[in-house]
Amino acid sequence: MQGPLRSAAVAILLVAALGALAGCGYRLVSYRGALGDVRRVSIHTLRNDSLAAGYGATVTEALLDEFQRRGALQVVSDPALADLTIGGRILPIYSGARSFSSTVLALEYQVTVQIQLDVRRRDGTLVPIDPGAMTETEIYVASADAEAALTNRNEALRRVASVIAGRVHDALFERLMP
Repeated sequence: MQGPLRSAAVAILLVAALGALAGCGYRLVSYRGALGDVRRVSIHTLRNDSLAAGYGATVTEALLDEFQRRGALQVVSDPALADLTIGGRILPIYSGARSFSSTVLALEYQVTVQIQLDVRRRDGTLVPIDPGAMTETEIYVASADAEAALTNRNEALRRVASVIAGRVHDALFERLMP
């Protein structure tokens, strides 16, 4: 194809692709201004009701990291300065074997984490979040070495914290859009 003909073909393909995406319900998302009057968020350390030592701090750190990474809201430590406060707790963590070898040894385990959040606007209004956004399961490999097994479990718990933090962020944006 020659220059002008090629440019026209590319333009037609681009318009067709954009039309197909719009027809499927896809649209561009802009985080700036999506929360209306909410500009600052304060995230309190989550209470850990699980047996995983320090896991409340792990999930809290994941939430802080997610909100700072996305950059749509300024994270502040003083709740008096925040337009939105997030607190809550980690429920007991379910952990169990998922698959077994022919000699009935566990090959994989899974952990399921569920958190409960209390998200409030400055005026005290509760902002409900879909409970599905606050539950996640992760599979990890079993090991005969106790240190390796613990490392695998802790890494799975870190991944779960990160996934939940991303979901909570997204759920808040969906919930608070004007």
